[in-house]
Amino acid sequence: MTRTRKGELVLRYVLLLAVLALTVGPFLWQLSTSLKGPTEDIYSSPPSFFPRHPTLHNYERVSDTIPVWDYAFNSLKVATANVVTNCVGSALAGYALARLRYRGRRAATLAFVLAMLVPVEGIIIAQFTTMRELGLNNTLLGVVLPGCIGAMNVLLMRNAFLNLPYEIEEAAYVDGANVWQRFLRIALPSVKGTVAVVAIFAFMGAWDDFLWPLIVLSDPSKFTLTIGLNYLHGTFANDERLVAAGTVIAVAPLIALFAGLQRYFFRGVGEGAVKG
Repeated sequence: MTRTRKGELVLRYVLLLAVLALTVGPFLWQLSTSLKGPTEDIYSSPPSFFPRHPTLHNYERVSDTIPVWDYAFNSLKVATANVVTNCVGSALAGYALARLRYRGRRAATLAFVLAMLVPVEGIIIAQFTTMRELGLNNTLLGVVLPGCIGAMNVLLMRNAFLNLPYEIEEAAYVDGANVWQRFLRIALPSVKGTVAVVAIFAFMGAWDDFLWPLIVLSDPSKFTLTIGLNYLHGTFANDERLVAAGTVIAVAPLIALFAGLQRYFFRGVGEGAVKG
């Protein structure tokens, strides 16, 4: 039995290391490439993972080639607005679906489930037409508006609220608390982990989005980072060191966000995992 358990433990760690290499390996390779100088051959065989003479010159070249910090600021504004709208809107909608009693609640829940089944590519023309009719084309507001409340985030919040004991809210109701007081003082503080999950998903979705900003934006001064980094391909001779440096700049805020909210993230995954 001891040998069997040791064998299972070894196999588990081998699989974990394999998954880690597949997920983290490409980013580490990009980081290594971004630190290599112009004299190093990045296409050598066998490839050299560690740079012989590490340098930050590639990051300086990125900022000299494109206004990367302006693009990053635009992405930050879009991502921050997306986080705020998703956290507020999803919490309100999730609470209404989970805790309030009204006619048509199941139909509303089904509508959010069906919304998740519709691919973005199938409605992107309708979204573009809507933004044009509203006069929001070529604006950051037009980038934010279609994704301001995600159906998946609403269902995550609904599941988290469903796991809360009804007795607590009933006691607050007896004490005279109205629905807003029960939501703000009792329900919402109990699902902080799920709110963190929604915040991470919303930030990542807005920060990494490429297709929708590419369609709705035409003014280079309003480009987000994902669109701006596209200028590093082709126009400047496909310097892989430059592209790798731009990729690291784009990924760094996501790593920082997850590192800061990881304890809430793992707690939030469990908050909505019991009931559906």
